[in-house]
Amino acid sequence: MFSFLLSFVASALLTLLVIKEARLHGPALDTDFMGVQKVHAHHVARIGGLSIFLAVALSSVISLWRVPAMTYWLLGLLGCSFFAFVGGIVEDYTGKVSAGRRLVLTMIAAGMGYFLLDARVDRLDWMFSSWMLPYMWLTLPLTVLAVAGIANAVNIIDGFNGLASVVVICMLLSLGYVALQVNDMFVLIAALMVAGATAGFLIWNYPVGMIFLGDGGAYFIGFMLGELALLLVMRNPQVSTWYAALLLIYPTFETLFSVYRRMFVRGKSPAMPDGIHLHSLIFRRIVQWAVGRKEARALIRRNSMTSPYLWLFSLMAVIPATVFWRHTWILMLSCILFIVSYVWIYVRIVRFKAPRWMIRHKKT
Repeated sequence: MFSFLLSFVASALLTLLVIKEARLHGPALDTDFMGVQKVHAHHVARIGGLSIFLAVALSSVISLWRVPAMTYWLLGLLGCSFFAFVGGIVEDYTGKVSAGRRLVLTMIAAGMGYFLLDARVDRLDWMFSSWMLPYMWLTLPLTVLAVAGIANAVNIIDGFNGLASVVVICMLLSLGYVALQVNDMFVLIAALMVAGATAGFLIWNYPVGMIFLGDGGAYFIGFMLGELALLLVMRNPQVSTWYAALLLIYPTFETLFSVYRRMFVRGKSPAMPDGIHLHSLIFRRIVQWAVGRKEARALIRRNSMTSPYLWLFSLMAVIPATVFWRHTWILMLSCILFIVSYVWIYVRIVRFKAPRWMIRHKKT
């Protein structure tokens, strides 16, 4: 818990400094209120990832002093993550780093993790056996796509105050719990550090949204989440590979479903942003009934009321993954159940037939 608390306090103080010190975020203010995915009505700094990264770096230095044996692993992980972070934070400041370039930098980070940390997809578990993947020509691209895909997926679900942050915190705490069960102290400490730093940012981001995670923050915590999940599963054969699949299925399937929807349903580029993600539909077609007015205060309230729906939905995957981390067949069935539930809820909302339990009556 020391790692979590240290990272939490450092991140909370650094985030407050970023909010108060205008010189730190002058060009990084989000002033676009008309974008297809924009749901705020005040100027907000987009560099919350800066304080998270610095808090994790500070916590890592202190952890190295307390546990010198982890020096190589922590420095290696932080060094790899820097490439994923830098593309996002430069985009937050300049708006001139394309999604493709950010993805390439994250893939480079994943490739470095493959060689420096031995973080690679080298097996796939099934109910009664495991498929080993011994060839680098297969494992390297799978690893790069998996880790970079998770980082990009976290960026995609970062649409409302606290949404991506709480989802990632829950997943990191799950990783920490399972790492404790298998005595993987490196993954435990690293997961708690990132979770604490994200929680320190969260207190300023939710519910009002005084600062945003930004691309730098989303890519950084997404990369760390994907890399730590991969390391935990591959370093500990008793942990099923389907644990990672189920744990990360919400942002992963959101991304895959978005690509399918844009390419095959709408006939557009998969990189083109739109406003019909699941969280966007919940905001527009469910939460608006609770807060119908359009002034800034009501918009902020609708924003903060949207995220809890997705927090609870993501727990449909996080909880069974955490409980049944070694039982492959249960994890596989849970993956199928989550996908079916996602598609069912999405279709119901699109057709204006949202389940009654999701609808809150408008207050007068």
